[in-house]
Amino acid sequence: MRTWPKRIPRSMLFTAVLAAVVTAAALVVVVALRPPRTEDPGIAQLVPAASGANPSATCGSGPCRQLAAMTVGGTPVVLYADASGGWGRVEIGSPPSAEFELAMTSMGAKLNDKSLRCIDGSTPACLIRGDTGGGAYGELLTATGGVWRNFGKPYFADAGTISLYDVSQDGRPDVIVVRHECPDATPGTPGCQASPVLAEVYELDGAVMGCTNTVTAPSNLAGWPDVRLRENQLHPCTS
Repeated sequence: MRTWPKRIPRSMLFTAVLAAVVTAAALVVVVALRPPRTEDPGIAQLVPAASGANPSATCGSGPCRQLAAMTVGGTPVVLYADASGGWGRVEIGSPPSAEFELAMTSMGAKLNDKSLRCIDGSTPACLIRGDTGGGAYGELLTATGGVWRNFGKPYFADAGTISLYDVSQDGRPDVIVVRHECPDATPGTPGCQASPVLAEVYELDGAVMGCTNTVTAPSNLAGWPDVRLRENQLHPCTS
């Protein structure tokens, strides 16, 4: 005897169809509300660079590195150089800062993390020192009325020592250059290197304050290698 399948009640069929429609509609809503996918979340996204490139990004033909930093009267001073120390720049103040490219590096001077020396006072000043085979160069930056300027031609110390100190005790630092006393020979030559040494002191405007007596070696000067003198230790320079 053949058995016919039971007929599904019409009410149950309507309920099943309605549930399927609701489920499909819910899926459509979820897809519509899902935020659009952009990139793989594991890959960093590029951020637009801020306007205005960092002026210290390049030193010479390569990237800059910070060698030294000081604060003078609340003003930041930062020395930058290339990887070899053969090209340098000084930035003074908060951005936009005053920038000074150092001339002495074109003369063969090499910068290091001890190259920056600043002294505050009625006329703040910074001396940037760079060593070379025949001695040391020093480039002077001074501030007047809050405006910084480069003094100009670098000082040269053929005995390898150049420093900044308030010799006259007038609130203005002075430049102390240690050199060989060799009026009959060229500084940096073997003949001059064998001569006695002395310290010659310059005021910030470049005027010569005086010289010390000669000594056999720079290490005989007070405070060497950061030489410190008093004005009463000076007399007129003979050469």
